Amino acid sequence: MLRAYQWGLFPMAENRDDPTIFWVDPELRGILPLDGFHVPRKLRRTLRKTPFQITVDRAYRDVIAACAAPVPGRPSTWINGEIAALYGELFDMDHAHSVECWQDGRLVGGLYGVALGGAFFGESMYSRVRDASKVALVHLVARLRHGGFRLLDTQFVTDHLHQFGVIEIQRDDYLQRLAEALGHDADFYSLDRADGSDWTVIGGSPCAVSGEPQSSTITS
Repeated sequence: MLRAYQWGLFPMAENRDDPTIFWVDPELRGILPLDGFHVPRKLRRTLRKTPFQITVDRAYRDVIAACAAPVPGRPSTWINGEIAALYGELFDMDHAHSVECWQDGRLVGGLYGVALGGAFFGESMYSRVRDASKVALVHLVARLRHGGFRLLDTQFVTDHLHQFGVIEIQRDDYLQRLAEALGHDADFYSLDRADGSDWTVIGGSPCAVSGEPQSSTITS
């Protein structure tokens, strides 16, 4: 799995009930530039209200299960049992991470992905309440920037990601950026060790993260 990511590949399944997986190597690749991440105005207002408690790696397998679950308008997903198990192993190896949003003690959204060198490969996200996955993404970007990451791979460009400044690049360009990112060390947890005076500014919205390691609250 890790070697495949180094080559620019990622796995998918036809649907959650299909036991087989296949490798994807798209000609056009979606990335979110970490230095050009845009937070929409409405979302900045949401961030100021601090509607969620944000945690990291606290409910990783629950996030995968939620991403794989059918929802209205999407009866099936590409995350089958084999993929969930493989990403569970990557988490146990400290190469996969999740960001979770909680409200009144209930997990209401989040995302997960793979970290390798200075690259983070976003896999999937979900929301059970409005803006939960968007807030998780803002927190992820703050964390990646603070930790010295160079690349946030979204795999594809979607309407949902357009509002954050996602761009689409050719495979050769992506592989060059990937090689550069893999050559750098990054720290996914550095933001947890920052004191209360540490701020990361994203898209004009200052996002401070405080709290115990792997359990933090995002404010703005």
